[in-house]
Amino acid sequence: EVVAGSMVGIMAMRTWIEPVVAGSQVASAFYDTALLLVVKNYYNQTNSTAPSHVLEDAQQKAVSNFYIIYNLVLGLSPLVSAYGLSKLGDRIHRKIPICFPLLGYLGSKTLLLLLILLGWPVEVMYGAAAFNGLTGGFTTFWAGIMALGSLGSSESKRSLRLIIIELVYGLAGFLGSMASGYLFVGFSDRYREGTVLVCCSIACYAFCLLYSIFVLTVPKPAASCPAKAKRVEEVGGQLPEAAGPGSSQPSEGSISTRVSPSKLTIILLFVAAILYDLAVVGAMNVLPLFLLREPLSWNAVEIGHGNAAGYVIFITSFLGVLVFSRYLRDITMIMIGVASFSAGILIMAFVQWTFLFYIARAVMLFALIPLPTIRSMLSKHVEGSSYGKVFVLLQLSLVTTGVVTSTVYNKIYQSTLDWYSGFCFILSFLAGCLSLLPL
Repeated sequence: EVVAGSMVGIMAMRTWIEPVVAGSQVASAFYDTALLLVVKNYYNQTNSTAPSHVLEDAQQKAVSNFYIIYNLVLGLSPLVSAYGLSKLGDRIHRKIPICFPLLGYLGSKTLLLLLILLGWPVEVMYGAAAFNGLTGGFTTFWAGIMALGSLGSSESKRSLRLIIIELVYGLAGFLGSMASGYLFVGFSDRYREGTVLVCCSIACYAFCLLYSIFVLTVPKPAASCPAKAKRVEEVGGQLPEAAGPGSSQPSEGSISTRVSPSKLTIILLFVAAILYDLAVVGAMNVLPLFLLREPLSWNAVEIGHGNAAGYVIFITSFLGVLVFSRYLRDITMIMIGVASFSAGILIMAFVQWTFLFYIARAVMLFALIPLPTIRSMLSKHVEGSSYGKVFVLLQLSLVTTGVVTSTVYNKIYQSTLDWYSGFCFILSFLAGCLSLLPL
C-alpha cells in the first residue's frame, strides 16, 4: 500500500505544469533584458558631436522603431500556426501546443547569442521572432498551459488554480528579472556583454522542453465536467415544459434560450479581455523606453529591479484571489483588478522620480486578476474537449490586438516624446476604464 501510494503521488506530481511555467519565465525574463540592452547598445551613438539630449531622443526612436517591427513579426506570425497546433492538442495530445513553442524559443534565443558573439546586425532578430511565432510562440504555449491547468481542476477551484499558475509565472519572472541585470554586465571581463545571460536563458528553455517531453503527463479531466453535462441535460429537460402546451417544436426554442445567454457571456468576456489587454500591452510596451530616458535614465541593474517590481503583482493578485474568491463573484474580482491597474497606470503618467514609479507599481497590486479569472469564467461555458481551441482563440485575439496596440503606442510615444512622455499611460488608463463597460 505504501509503494502504491508513493507511485500515485509521483504520478500526480508529474501532472504539475508549474516547472515548465517557472523555467520558461525565468528564461523569458533573461531574454527580455538581454534583447533590450543589446538593441540599446547597438543604437548607441556616443561618437557623435550632437548634444546628449538629441542623441538620447534619436536612440529612443531607433529602439522604438526596432520594437515596432519586432513586435509585429512576433505577434502576427503565430496566426499561421497557433490555431492548428491547439486543435492538434485537443484531438491528439495536449503536450503538442507546449512542446512546439518551446522548440521555437530555443531556436530564436540561440540567434540572439550568435548575434552577440558574431556581431550580426540587430535586424537578425526579426527572423528570430518569425521562427518563434511560426512554431506557435507564446500564443500557443500559454493556451496549452491554461488548457492543462483547467483540465485537472474542478469548476469551484479553477480561478484559484489558474491564478496559482500565474503566481508561479510571476515569481519566476521576479527572480529572473532581479538576476538579469547582474548577469548581463557580469563576466564582461571574459565574455561579451550579454553572453552569459542569453546562455542561461537557452539552458532554461532546454530544461523546459526536456521536462515537457519526458516527465510531464496530462491530468485526467476533473469530475466537474460530467456534472456540468448533467446540469445542461436537466435544464434542457425543463425548458420544453416552460414553452407551454401547443408548441409544435419546443426543442428549437429551448436550445436557443439555453445557448444565447452563454454565447452572449462569452462575447462580452472576450470584449472585456481585449480592451483590458489593450490597456496593459500598450503601457507595458512603452514602459521600458520610458525608463531608459530622462528623468529616470535607468541602467541595467535598475531596469532589472524595475521589472522585478512588476512581477510582485503576481503575488499580490494571487493573495487577492485567495481572499476574494471566498466572498466575491468572479466578475467583481475582475472589476477590482481593472480598477487597480487603471489607477496605477494613471500615476505612472506623472512619474518624475524613482520612488513614484514604485508607488504606481504598488497601486497595481491586483492588476493580474482580470485575465486568468476571465479564462476561468470562459472554461465554465465550454466543454473540456474545447478548452485548447477556446483559449487559443482568446490568446489570438489578445495577440492581434497587442500587435496593433504596440505599433500605435510606439508611434504615439515617439510623437509625444518631446512634450509629454507619459501621454501613452493616460491612454491606457482610459482603455482600462472602457473595459469595465462590457463587464
